[in-house]
Amino acid sequence: MEMELITTYICKDFDIGIHNNMFGGKLMSLIDDAAGSFASQICDSPNMVTIKVDELVFKKAVKSGAILKVYGKVIRFGNSSIELYMEIRKHNVYTGNQDLVTHTNMTFVRIDEEGKSLPIADYVKKRHALRIEKYGKALLLPTEEGFSAE
Repeated sequence: MEMELITTYICKDFDIGIHNNMFGGKLMSLIDDAAGSFASQICDSPNMVTIKVDELVFKKAVKSGAILKVYGKVIRFGNSSIELYMEIRKHNVYTGNQDLVTHTNMTFVRIDEEGKSLPIADYVKKRHALRIEKYGKALLLPTEEGFSAE
């Protein structure tokens, strides 16, 4: 399965640190935000929380004006958790080439209003498997299956 584009971000001057590179903390925030929204969409729940982020190695510097694309895919489901593989890539508008900036595995857990874990519904896991098999992606566009044009 190919990764899905989750979001695009333009690095701004206020994202830059003293060495004229994007703050690592901003990159961590960007990847966590994108992964959280991806997990929420996949699991049909706004109550997804980050419980684990594997190692983040910053492979390329990011300068002001750079276009960043955040991609992700589901690695596996647990009972109440979902593990994602995430990447941030720097996009070159002239060539279309993308350089890997950082990547990691992240785990999210579905919780209730009190912060206790809740199971992820079986239909969510089955729907994900069917969408991957049929479309090669987990998130669909409004014109695809499950959405009406009305």
